[in-house]
Amino acid sequence: MVEIRFAQRGDEKAIHELIVGLAVFEKAESEVINTPENLANDLFEQQVCSAFVAEIEGEIIGFALWYTSYSTWKGPCLYLEDFYVHPDHRKQRVGSLLFDQVVALAKESGVKRMDWQVLDWNEHAIEFYRRKNATLDGEWLNGRLFF
Repeated sequence: MVEIRFAQRGDEKAIHELIVGLAVFEKAESEVINTPENLANDLFEQQVCSAFVAEIEGEIIGFALWYTSYSTWKGPCLYLEDFYVHPDHRKQRVGSLLFDQVVALAKESGVKRMDWQVLDWNEHAIEFYRRKNATLDGEWLNGRLFF
């Protein structure tokens, strides 16, 4: 039985391991500089982001991490930064449960929009979002500066 719950102190190591797993999948493992300690600080002390975890029999097998962003046109928005389920637990609806929980939270909190990114080569994820009736916008390019 899958349990979806808010992340709590002590989950940061398992979440970080999943973050590294996601980075490996995206062929960008060397780009992960965050640590479990920094993640714990950001989630539980500074509260700059929040997360749900998916758990089966005490093992964290997936996570969704988000924060509040702001649209000058719409107002507060929820930005889903990362969403990942361990490959051994896919096709068990864990991803749907996690995603639907984030959507429910977004609606309850009154944000005007929920945003995220998906790599253009990640066909499984693109199909997943299409099944959720999401709009995938190919018009906007992502801008980024690193410091």
